Amino acid sequence: MATVTRRVAWQQPAILGYGFRPFFLFGALHAALAIVLWVPWFLGLKAVATTLPPVAWHAHSLLFGYVPAVIAGFLLTAIPNWTGRPPLVGWPLAALVSLWLAGRLAVIVPASLGPWSAALLDLTFLAALTAIAAREVVSARNWRNVKVLVLLAILLFAQGLFHWEVERFGRPEMSDRLAIGTVLTLITLIGGRIVPSFTSNWIRRSNPGPLPRPPGTFDTLATTAGIVALGTWIATAQMNVPGWAGGGILVLAGLLHLVRQARWAPHRTLREPLVAILHAAYFFVPLGYILTGAAELSHGHIAASAGIHAWTTGAIGTMTLAVMTRASLGHTGRPLAATRTTIAIYGAVLLAALLRIASALAPHLTLLLLPAAGIAWIVAFAAFAAAYGPMLLRRRRDTPASP
Repeated sequence: MATVTRRVAWQQPAILGYGFRPFFLFGALHAALAIVLWVPWFLGLKAVATTLPPVAWHAHSLLFGYVPAVIAGFLLTAIPNWTGRPPLVGWPLAALVSLWLAGRLAVIVPASLGPWSAALLDLTFLAALTAIAAREVVSARNWRNVKVLVLLAILLFAQGLFHWEVERFGRPEMSDRLAIGTVLTLITLIGGRIVPSFTSNWIRRSNPGPLPRPPGTFDTLATTAGIVALGTWIATAQMNVPGWAGGGILVLAGLLHLVRQARWAPHRTLREPLVAILHAAYFFVPLGYILTGAAELSHGHIAASAGIHAWTTGAIGTMTLAVMTRASLGHTGRPLAATRTTIAIYGAVLLAALLRIASALAPHLTLLLLPAAGIAWIVAFAAFAAAYGPMLLRRRRDTPASP
């Protein structure tokens, strides 16, 4: 009741009525703009005015810019449901959004601030989000989701490590891997809840038949194997681990996650885009494990960036858009149905992922495939902002007007 009362009490502006509204919209705009800037920079046509090295800036814009925004939008919407406590709305939410925007500006123009001032400003948002989430979860004694707080804290540490590595070594070494591993673990945990749950709901309603297997021992095994494999991969940034060992663990984890996903009946969701896209997104998790493991085993014959981009462009990019579209529809009072525009958004982000992976596997075609992947990515996120922005900026359809 407190959640409903506080939400209805805040009517204007609507964008500050719930956390998903500003963070999904601004996150999507940032994701598109970052690649608009990156592709010409990669091609040597125009540089970004930042002191960060090009590849470091590109990684940072996704891992510590876009991803935290989407995590914020998701958590600030989910935590009230987990805890029964009122959501963050109004001017406190505006202050948090301002911290995120300030961090993005600090990274674009660190030369004006100095590297450490820029780093501090960049870290403030994720630190504040972690503190807010911890307060809500601990106050409600919602111990089941403490693991989410741990992952947030690790992502914050990775962000700080990123700035330290760039300042000391001129490039990130372990921090990028730590951030990717943390976000993948979050997708594995949260995806392991929502993908089979939404699949079961849809099958019961529209496609009677075998349901996804309930979470059990095998899910724990696959998740644990994935965490061990990611931990080994992260450690290899600083340690010499035999390729057969690190690569073998990664491939094994990928195979276990493939079996895990097969137990969720993905083939039975093809007629429902809002559910099918969740399965398509999760598929890039095991694909990334297998490609990254194959790169380790091949001693450089397979580019490591193929697996990394299966995880980042594929799993992270697609899963976040899948969650953003579904949550935006549901929490603004719209029917949970994919329009042609939504389907086009899904197609564009999937195309971006496939083209980016292909550009790593076929380096002689990189100058053709990478810009094409960038254009598809820009189209996906710009289309989300254009199609979903209006509903994020307006009041929920079933919310009564203010007296």
